[in-house]
Amino acid sequence: MELGSFDFLKQQDLPAGALYMVATPIGNLGDITLRALHVLNAVDGIACEDTRHSAALLQQFGIHKKCLALHEHNEISGAQTVIQHLSNNERWAYISDAGTPGVSDPGARLVNEVQKAGLRVIPVPGASAVSSAISAAGSVMHSAEGRFQFLGFWPNKTKDRDNFLQDISSSKKASIFFESPHHIKETLALLANHLDSDRQLLVCRELTKKFEEIVSLEAKNVAAWLESAESLRGEFVIVVAGRPANGDEAPEHAALLLWANALSPYMGSKEIASVLSQNLGLTKKEAYQIALDAKSE
Repeated sequence: MELGSFDFLKQQDLPAGALYMVATPIGNLGDITLRALHVLNAVDGIACEDTRHSAALLQQFGIHKKCLALHEHNEISGAQTVIQHLSNNERWAYISDAGTPGVSDPGARLVNEVQKAGLRVIPVPGASAVSSAISAAGSVMHSAEGRFQFLGFWPNKTKDRDNFLQDISSSKKASIFFESPHHIKETLALLANHLDSDRQLLVCRELTKKFEEIVSLEAKNVAAWLESAESLRGEFVIVVAGRPANGDEAPEHAALLLWANALSPYMGSKEIASVLSQNLGLTKKEAYQIALDAKSE
């Protein structure tokens, strides 16, 4: 692909001796960014979660670079090889099989090792199943005022799964996690039984791909949906609405003012409101009013 006419791609330097963490499509190849293509064409080598998988992607866009396999089983040793190349003033990129490296994919330990070596890491953003699901979540996210926790993949061990369920059911933030097609039916049934019947969920299947499906439903309707679903194949992203705050949970106004007054000498009203909202389960509007009340005293 000819990128020479896109001069705006040159507005950011491509320093040598740096690692570029490049996001790649999660399904639809059209989601590759111009900047990703620019970087992948410019680097000296590319470390890949799976060189065979990445070869097809790179070939699609006419990119021919030396590739290094770097996955969860050799991430530390592979990182040392990358560091050697970077130390020779080369530019290297890292790509996972799909999406943004380090988001439930290898990459985090590579970044850590490169940074410990005193070398630069540069993110090249793009496709992400997490942000894609959030953008289509609507009221599931709105109920949590946009706050969410990403939990990675649904765990297999019973103890971990119990903690996972407790975390989701008790959190006032929306919860997002991944699940495979092999366990999605069992997982959704278990989740629905653990949640209040009117708790909202968003079930995303095969995001950005040909058979993409996005369904919003309440926990009480999960069983019926599972029975009627035409297909449960593909990768899943689940978004669970946060637990609604009960009116009797909020601390009394006087107690909230004590918090706000303690913070007032060090923070402005917006900063105080942010602290109260995040730690005491207040809405942003409620927290800001408490902050204003404290400032006016």
